[in-house]
Amino acid sequence: MVHLTATASVQFGGDRTTWFRIIGVDPRPTYPGWIWLVGYALDDQGTAVLRREVFVQTAGLIFGTPGKPQRRG
Repeated sequence: MVHLTATASVQFGGDRTTWFRIIGVDPRPTYPGWIWLVGYALDDQGTAVLRREVFVQTAGLIFGTPGKPQRRG
C-alpha cells in the first residue's frame, strides 16, 4: 500500500491525501519519473471503497500500512 500525498501528485495535497492499495501498474508510456497505478482508494478502516487509476510521481510514493486512529483521552 502507498500513502498518496502532494509529493506524489498535487491532486493529493492538503486534506486530499489517501491510502491506496496497488493492484497493478499500467504499462502505457508516461513522462520520466511518473507512472499510472491501478488500485483501490481505502477508507479510514482500510477497506477498499473506490477502484481508481492514478498518475503519480514514483519519487513521491510513501509505502507503508495505514495505522489505526489514536484515541485521545
